[in-house]
Amino acid sequence: MVRSTRSKLSSNKPRQVRDAEATKAQIIDAAEEEFAKHGLNGARTEAIAKGAGITTAMIYYYFQSKEGLYKAVLQRPAIEMYQMLQQLNLDQLPAEFALKKAVRAAIAYEAAHPQRGMLWFQEANQTQGKYFKQGNWQETFAHIIKVLERGMAEGSFRQLDPLMISMQIAGVCTFYFNAHENIKHLTPDVDRLSPEMIERYTTEAVNLILAGVRQQK
Repeated sequence: MVRSTRSKLSSNKPRQVRDAEATKAQIIDAAEEEFAKHGLNGARTEAIAKGAGITTAMIYYYFQSKEGLYKAVLQRPAIEMYQMLQQLNLDQLPAEFALKKAVRAAIAYEAAHPQRGMLWFQEANQTQGKYFKQGNWQETFAHIIKVLERGMAEGSFRQLDPLMISMQIAGVCTFYFNAHENIKHLTPDVDRLSPEMIERYTTEAVNLILAGVRQQK
């Protein structure tokens, strides 16, 4: 009987872990929407709890405080972007192809999370990047910087400032989505977030970036 009880408890553990992780992800999803609208200062834990379908007590159970939850929300994109670029195995590819692949992946990621532009705006506006810097974005930028440096060493890219260019690349990948609520009025008859328009933007972005970094012959 004791053995049976222990076995039952042991079999429940993985499910409990999965349930906890699912609940945390649910809370972070709801919190991201609330923080994107109101920033750290204006966000309400009650609204986050309602959006996640849980009690406010669960927020404090998993994240200790609203600030702790805010940190988790801001860290998630940094972790996801880093892992995404790492999985592309850019070091194994020719520099130009690696850069093209990275830009395409970054734009696809932004297209899947268009609300995050407001999240970064609120962070810059309210806390001047205090929590953004804790996301270790340096490692994410390092992927692109390495590709640019390798391209220069190979002679396929012109001599340039890798950090400056990586930031400009980031701007090309994100602006289209961050400013969508404004720029959509330039062409109100066009759905700029449709798959077709995102693919058109991606193609033009890749062409522009590669034209800018290629070694002139």
